[in-house]
Amino acid sequence: MLGHLEINAMAQKSLRYMGIVKAFSILFAALIALSAHALAQDETISFNRDIRQILSNNCFKCHGPDEEIRDTLPRLDLSTTATAPNTDGIAPFVPGDPDQSEAYGRIASDDSNKRMPPPDSGKTLTDREKELVRRWIEQGAKYETHWSYTAPTTPAIPSVKNEAWPNSDLDRIVLARLEQERLEPAPQADPATLYRRIHLDLTGLPPTPKAAQAFANDPSPEAFERAVDDLLASPAYGEHWARVWLDLARYADSKGYEADRARTMWPYRDWVIRALNDDMPYDQFTREQLAGDLLDNPTRDQRIATAFHRNTATNDEGGTDDEEFRVAAVVDRVNTTMQVWMGTTMACVQCHTHKYDPISHREYYQFFALFNQTADADTFPVESPVLPLHEEDQERKYSHFKEQLEKAEEALEAMKSSVTPASDEDAGDHEKALEKAEKRKKFAEDILNKFNESAPQLPVLEELPEDDQRVTRRMIRGSFLNQAEEVSPGTPAAFHLVPDNAPLNRLGVAEWLMADENPLTARVAVNRYWERFFGIGIVETAEEFGTQGELPSNQAVLDWLAVEFRESGWSFKSLCKTIVMSATYQQDSTITPESWERDQYNRLLARGPRFRLSAETIRDQALSISGLLSDEMYGPPVMPYQPDGTWQVVYNGDPWKLSEGENKYRRGLYTFWRRSSPYPSMMSFDATSREVCVSRRLRTNTPLQALVTLNDPVYVEAAQGLARRMYDANPNSAKKAITYGFYRATAREPQHAELATLVDLFEENLDRYREDTDAATKLATEPLPLNRANAEVARLAALTVVGNVLLNMDEVLTKE
Repeated sequence: MLGHLEINAMAQKSLRYMGIVKAFSILFAALIALSAHALAQDETISFNRDIRQILSNNCFKCHGPDEEIRDTLPRLDLSTTATAPNTDGIAPFVPGDPDQSEAYGRIASDDSNKRMPPPDSGKTLTDREKELVRRWIEQGAKYETHWSYTAPTTPAIPSVKNEAWPNSDLDRIVLARLEQERLEPAPQADPATLYRRIHLDLTGLPPTPKAAQAFANDPSPEAFERAVDDLLASPAYGEHWARVWLDLARYADSKGYEADRARTMWPYRDWVIRALNDDMPYDQFTREQLAGDLLDNPTRDQRIATAFHRNTATNDEGGTDDEEFRVAAVVDRVNTTMQVWMGTTMACVQCHTHKYDPISHREYYQFFALFNQTADADTFPVESPVLPLHEEDQERKYSHFKEQLEKAEEALEAMKSSVTPASDEDAGDHEKALEKAEKRKKFAEDILNKFNESAPQLPVLEELPEDDQRVTRRMIRGSFLNQAEEVSPGTPAAFHLVPDNAPLNRLGVAEWLMADENPLTARVAVNRYWERFFGIGIVETAEEFGTQGELPSNQAVLDWLAVEFRESGWSFKSLCKTIVMSATYQQDSTITPESWERDQYNRLLARGPRFRLSAETIRDQALSISGLLSDEMYGPPVMPYQPDGTWQVVYNGDPWKLSEGENKYRRGLYTFWRRSSPYPSMMSFDATSREVCVSRRLRTNTPLQALVTLNDPVYVEAAQGLARRMYDANPNSAKKAITYGFYRATAREPQHAELATLVDLFEENLDRYREDTDAATKLATEPLPLNRANAEVARLAALTVVGNVLLNMDEVLTKE
């Protein structure tokens, strides 16, 4: 037992220690405050960088663009209103004088009755934020146009100390920032890692052992660029990048809502793949999807492209109001168009003026009017207008029948307009002839209709005739039943004007989106691609470039890429090559303690990209490594394994019919996508239901993901397939067989410790399965039947265990 004096001494020592800690805490806080104050004193405060986000998060909801909420309150998002005195001569911000600025006085006040934001808002400014506002006012309260509303220009290329590192001006911009932050770029990744990285990024598939070996044995400096060009020319490129676009297009093989019946949309998916493989310029890619039907003499493919906006959900439930859901579809088209091409949130403006960005409620419906003249009307069961899609040989027959119908119609019209016969007898060579012509026309129509009904019916866009176009009115609170004044078609005034020669319809929208003056389209597109390569966009909020979005981590990089993309003729393949040929992209992804401490999320780009693969890529890679992946392209969706009973939760009784043969092993892109019940294993890896436009998938890490890759029949089959390839490579040597399997999975040789661990695992399981033949047979042959005569089942079972481990390695599930 400790004595009283000992306890007292310890207590005093403890108190002294706590006092020292507290003193240091106070000192540290004071230093931070002084540091922040010194920083504010020494540096120019930027409205876009330092102030806009503070006001947007805390003030614009009530003091922003929404006139209904703002009422008589001062508007703080515009310089003209924020610095204008009211009738009492008081202004929110008085340039140069924070003490006379009403808004700053409210922000800094300790009086809860005066303080802004009000206490019940749940918002408050930090001391640093208050100081930034004060210093900004002292420096003149200068407003700036939001960074993303000014068209990008090529930034000045900075000089760098390490001239040996950059491969391009992109790298110089990145390196200048690193040198400013006193960081060094990581060394270049090793060739095997880099080769696997470009395969996964450009095609979504791992390299074959043969290709990886050939690359490893090619010492020429041009080897990497040749590999990049080959991958960009591969059909797998279009399949991989189409997935990103289909998330934006909310592509699905079902209609949505409660019934969620199947419909034919796959020809549109195939159009996207072909367009990307052909490197269709982004301006043409845009024009055909938004308004292919409005082009002069549109081709069949251009009409197929318009299915982009027929991916909207349609409601087949009984008793619904067709006009309600037609309007909902147009609203979705408006919101999707602005999100995909402009990175701008429009959904809230459906009901009221934007609270943060300068887009009014009236302007929303002016933009709505541009999409409000299509012929579709949420009708059931026919989703007209539709485009019958015949096979190539059937198309020739279709053309023949169409020609016969046109001839029959011409003959009938000619007979109807002929001179009336002089005699009753003649009136009788004439009525019979008309009757015969009518029958011929009816016969031709019946054949044409039946022929079309037998073909897939793709929903497409068609514009209403000019004399049958709808009147568009502003909808109060977004209700189609509560309409106000009529509005004319137009675009938001905060952005550039519609080109002079462009019509005020969907085609005009396409021209407006792709105009050189548009500040957002190129930036939004390159940011989206950058995210796929680096795991996070230069603007992290890829869906939001407005005032509520994150600032770019390096605007100079974003703008340089945007201008390059536009000046390349809007070539996505050129954009991809520019990125992967950069020294920035080719860095090793190893995280050092210093880089983790200074730049945890790699926003400064001091290392290469490293993150988990997407849902489709994980599945495609497993099938590719196992040798099971089918390279069949295009056509109707397929139905690979999914858990029994999954579709029983949806409204209708459409069955999930397991595909046969190689269709089970096609790329995930071709899997039937049902909105109310998406493919479960992909949902476990953060795929989207495709009910709405999704600009980026958020990555999660849950135990369900491991359960999928360990136990899902697709992955069990993949492990079995990989086991058979290891067995075929060397049926007698476990080391050589496993080395081959490891190389298939990672594109590199295993290290000694890695190989030893895997061999131990194999031998342990080999002994086990030699004693339990039934278990060995089940693991080696179910669900993938065994087609190798005289193969040792126990050995195949043990290799299947190894194959399962290989497919579940972090290195395999991650792009490094």
